Amino acid sequence: MSKEDDLRDVLDKAAQEIALAQSNPRTWVAWMVYLLSRLEEQANKTSAGNLTSFTEMLAALQDAIRNRANTGGWN
Repeated sequence: MSKEDDLRDVLDKAAQEIALAQSNPRTWVAWMVYLLSRLEEQANKTSAGNLTSFTEMLAALQDAIRNRANTGGWN
């Protein structure tokens, strides 16, 4: 298994655990914010320059969410 496959497996399991713990998707917002805050923390640990990259990622995520809301798909 590749690192990417391993990471997908971890994220799949995390998504399943969140859904089992709280069945209402509206409540998942707090978990998404928590995950993003942990990722931001990791980005800052690696390099001060990563904060800019993290902010760019957030903008790309906003675009992906907007696209999902408009088209109904993630691609």
